[in-house]
Amino acid sequence: MSLAFFKAPGPAYRHVPAARLFAATVSLAVVSTAAAAADMPLKAPPSPPVYQWTGCYIGINGGAGASSSNFNANVGVGTYLTGSDPATVGADGGGSANQTKLAGGGQLGCNWQINTVVFGIEGDFDYFHSDSNFYNNTDTLAAGTAFVAGQSLTTNYLATVRPRIGIAADRNFAYITGGVAFTDVNYTVSYADAAGGAGSASASKSLTGWVVGAGWEYAFVDHWTLRFEYLFSSFPSTSASGTIVGPGGTNPLSGSGDLVIQVARAGMNYKF
Repeated sequence: MSLAFFKAPGPAYRHVPAARLFAATVSLAVVSTAAAAADMPLKAPPSPPVYQWTGCYIGINGGAGASSSNFNANVGVGTYLTGSDPATVGADGGGSANQTKLAGGGQLGCNWQINTVVFGIEGDFDYFHSDSNFYNNTDTLAAGTAFVAGQSLTTNYLATVRPRIGIAADRNFAYITGGVAFTDVNYTVSYADAAGGAGSASASKSLTGWVVGAGWEYAFVDHWTLRFEYLFSSFPSTSASGTIVGPGGTNPLSGSGDLVIQVARAGMNYKF
């Protein structure tokens, strides 16, 4: 057999360098890994923990307060005002009055949270000076004598002790509240006429009443909260008795006034 039939291997049979083969293998592996990673679902970042309202706090508040009073006056039978005059003075000396003033102070309390329900207890003290007064000088006695009858009731502060209960939604807390309210009052009933008759009576006392309200509080950072609150408080009547003295005689004079205080305020608390 002739050796002419045997030829040297052509280009297709040449040996591939090892370095080129390794590089191709690595490239294929990288492309496959990237494709597999693209098909994998992305994990969501972990959610921040839900805010907890349990703990104690102290804070300040400020806003506006409105006081209102209903006044009653009575002039008894006597020797100065006679006939229909005592009834006229008593009817004209009673009425209602209100006044709005600034209020401000501080509060402290504690909360306990169970699931989404928050229980708490709070005490607060606000400076609140109001002077609701009523005066009538548009009427005359039977003889045509002009007179003035009036009453006033002054407060200096409002303090409360109140349980709170509400629902928390993370950093938001909406609540209702109610409890005991405290204040002091200075009350005066007075009378004077153009004929020289005059008289007054006063009383000063501390009052205990009740209070209800509602509010919303927001924790804008972990230890600080901002709140808006409305309170309605009611107190018993304060009364005083005295004497009208005029030319030729006297008459008993008495009066009373109740008190309602409404407060709308904002506050900020530091939570321990």
